[in-house]
Amino acid sequence: PRATATMGEAPEPSSQAPLAVLSKVELRVSCKHLLDRDTLNKSDPCVLLLMQSQGQWVEVERSEVIKSNLNPVFAKIFTVDYYFEEVQKLRFEVYDSHGHAGVGTHDDDFLGGMECTVGQIVAQKRVTKPLFLKYGKFAGKSTITVISEEISGNNGYVELAFRAKKLDDKDLFSKSDPFLEIYRIDDDRSEQLVYRTEVRLGWSRPAATPWVPSPAELPRPPQVVKNNLSPIWEPFKVSLNSLCSCEEKRKLRCVVWDYDSRGKHDFIGEFFTTFEEMQKAMGENKVQWECMNPKYKIKKRNYKNSGVVVLLDLKIHRVYSFLDYIMGGCQIHFTVAIDFTASNGDPRNSCSLHYINPYQPNEYLKALVAVGEICQDYDSDKKFSALGFGARIPPKYEVSHDFAINFNPDNDECEGIQGVVESYQSCLPKIQLYGPTNVAPIISKVARVAADEERTKEASQYFILLILTDGVVTDMADTREAIVRASYLPMSIIIVGVGNADFTDMQILDGDDGVLRSPRGEPVLRDIVQFVPFREFKNASPTALAKCVLAEVPKQVVEYYSYKAFPPRCPQPDTPDSSLSSPQ
Repeated sequence: PRATATMGEAPEPSSQAPLAVLSKVELRVSCKHLLDRDTLNKSDPCVLLLMQSQGQWVEVERSEVIKSNLNPVFAKIFTVDYYFEEVQKLRFEVYDSHGHAGVGTHDDDFLGGMECTVGQIVAQKRVTKPLFLKYGKFAGKSTITVISEEISGNNGYVELAFRAKKLDDKDLFSKSDPFLEIYRIDDDRSEQLVYRTEVRLGWSRPAATPWVPSPAELPRPPQVVKNNLSPIWEPFKVSLNSLCSCEEKRKLRCVVWDYDSRGKHDFIGEFFTTFEEMQKAMGENKVQWECMNPKYKIKKRNYKNSGVVVLLDLKIHRVYSFLDYIMGGCQIHFTVAIDFTASNGDPRNSCSLHYINPYQPNEYLKALVAVGEICQDYDSDKKFSALGFGARIPPKYEVSHDFAINFNPDNDECEGIQGVVESYQSCLPKIQLYGPTNVAPIISKVARVAADEERTKEASQYFILLILTDGVVTDMADTREAIVRASYLPMSIIIVGVGNADFTDMQILDGDDGVLRSPRGEPVLRDIVQFVPFREFKNASPTALAKCVLAEVPKQVVEYYSYKAFPPRCPQPDTPDSSLSSPQ
């Protein structure tokens, strides 16, 4: 694909190879007060969506052309893959199409463009920005508005409770032993078994494992429904994706059998329904279907049915996604903690891990910027807490393990990632690197703030603590205890090992190889720690580190709020935002 060199020169359409997608997002675009470039009529606008790939702008999609309209609302819905752990840069370009060789050619007039990231759009849900011409010049009063919405997928599960009445008796010396099967009918007319309530050893086994939020909610063994022509089956759960592919009108086939221990079950009857019809059973209402045997209907003149199946209750349980919480207004608060122990080396020495090279950032700064640039899109005030540990600090030069690197004990926040970088650089000459490498105090400090947030009982703020250290922590027992406590709070911990030390003992903090436990043996509630040595990414792009350490955060956010049963907040009223600077 051809890439654009400057804004206003549109590239040819292209497609990109898909990666592991967290979600898909729909973007709807509208403009106001566009420039009028036509003499006899108004401009005929069209919008192009471009995404940055390997430093070049590549066109993703383009909208329809709207004739003679300076305030267009485009029908085209742009779809983009969403990755939390990446900075996904977008560019929207608006053209007045002259309808000759396609939109974006040199014959078309450039009406303005706007750059942002996918993260900014989903965090604000609705973004309104001014349009710029080339070289950062405003396109008059022109604005562009982008509204985002997550494409729903497997977003919940349903709990169903069935019974039957007056089923046909298929046994000679006793009554039938009935069980129910539910099939989903796919687009190719094939049938997929969704659930089966077997009468066998008293166990109700799902044919396809349903989604359940925790092991405590796995289906319990029901009472054996034997010798009963009016059975009440145990309630069960299935995901909406499994039941009906999240399509309410998809046809379902339900079959009732008389159980036979040899596997030769006798057909009692069947009926067809949809999830849309099933939903009438919510609340006090019940839905019932005649269970029909097609052969009996043909052969028996007075045949009515082979019994009735009743849906006693239906409960829909919504499963929220990471984007549900972000679009509901949940903020990601980012805190960085930097190791200032003596093992880093004298910052004035070029061999030191804290050496400030005027030509390239050190490993601490590289890790800080790589992770911080992702998180800043999800924090509306763009203020980040920056802490240090393991140094003697002024004025008394006592060792501290949780000091603000801006030396403001009342407010440890810095303005943006650049503010953190500046505070880090200015603090180095003022402190004395010392030790030991204790990180439990900082984990506990952030945990106290997270605990205050938990008491609001809202999904309003989640905390990410980035710890940058050059060696194995010396307070391992206290650190394990602090992590176990923090696993019950809205926070995640990322530890990046800087330098060439042996970090083998640090792997114990990352629960990938087993459940982390406190010294007393108490396990973490959630796996909230991600540890990586920076040297594994030394020769990779800065984005590679961010992808690795942040990939688990969306799952950790959802796990926490699901455990607490906190739904997403209602998004705040949309307000225009013009905080983005002009494109370069």
